[in-house]
Amino acid sequence: MAGLYLSELTLSHFRSHLGARLSFDPRPVAIFGPNGAGKTNLIEAVSLFSPGRGLRRSSAEDMTRRPEALGWKITGVLHSLHQVHEVEIWSEKGAARQVRIDGKAATQLALVRIARVLWLVPSMDRLWIEGSEGRRRFLDRMTMSFTPDHAEAVLAYEKAMRERNRLLKDQVRDGHWYVALERQMAEAGAQIHANRQAALAQLADAQTEAETAFPAADLELVQSEGAMPQDAHDLRDALSEGRFRDLAAGRTLVGPHRTDLYGVYAAKGVPARDCSTGEQKALLVSLILANARALARDFGAPPLLLLDEVAAHLDAGRRAALYDEICALGAQAWMTGTGPELFAELGDRAQYVEVTEDAGTSRAAATGRD
Repeated sequence: MAGLYLSELTLSHFRSHLGARLSFDPRPVAIFGPNGAGKTNLIEAVSLFSPGRGLRRSSAEDMTRRPEALGWKITGVLHSLHQVHEVEIWSEKGAARQVRIDGKAATQLALVRIARVLWLVPSMDRLWIEGSEGRRRFLDRMTMSFTPDHAEAVLAYEKAMRERNRLLKDQVRDGHWYVALERQMAEAGAQIHANRQAALAQLADAQTEAETAFPAADLELVQSEGAMPQDAHDLRDALSEGRFRDLAAGRTLVGPHRTDLYGVYAAKGVPARDCSTGEQKALLVSLILANARALARDFGAPPLLLLDEVAAHLDAGRRAALYDEICALGAQAWMTGTGPELFAELGDRAQYVEVTEDAGTSRAAATGRD
């Protein structure tokens, strides 16, 4: 299978990194150093090789190094499907992020033609017990990894819904104002639902096909009230028929924005929200690995995996099993931890980067395991 990996990464004025230049081979990357040294900042830079706001969902201005606030730049040499690309990503003094691929200006969406990036960060550990918005965001991120134009459908739906909600709050009762907006919402909403269902099907296949030390999760989409209309015609009718109820609420009460992701620990039949902290983490890892395996088939190469503090809540056995699966998959996984001992089971199968901090400036350097 063709590979996907970064062989060079250069940071300039990004977060706590004044400057860094690192070289890599296709093996996993184990990044270690004390808390607050800038490890997560390093993998956040890698997350920007995909569309969106990165693993912290931050603005371009928030990513600039203080106090200079000059803007920032990331450059990477990306090996993808037997081709090599130079990718430049930057922001000038808080302006919108810009992208250049092989010397030519490009959109963020163009990045999905040459790369796929998945991540698991500590804030996601609360996925099963937080509100439904976080689960929808998690689901849509997985869906976009398979269907990049899913993002456009989500944006179109949300734009039309905001305009419809404005009419509802203003108590506009003339149906003519709603017809065009509801048609747009219905068309985009039906596509969102279909994309999500297709993504869940691919994840289910990837979980059942693999023998893994991590528990499989049965996933389904549920609606907060009633059933989600299955096609654009049904959704348009539901929006039209629900106007009076929506007027009373001041917002839209039916559609894919009301969908929730329900997960069950398959082997035990226990809802994910009721599992232990360790089991919830293991289910999350299982889904990320399933997503990666499915993408390896779909895209033609395993994605870049960003696993921040991945050892948290994993015992030594599961940690070793995770590293074995990453290596078997052939993914360049970027993993962070406080010390090299957390990656002992990887041995020479990984390359190591130590991140230190001095007077507010991070320093990253390739190093051995000791």
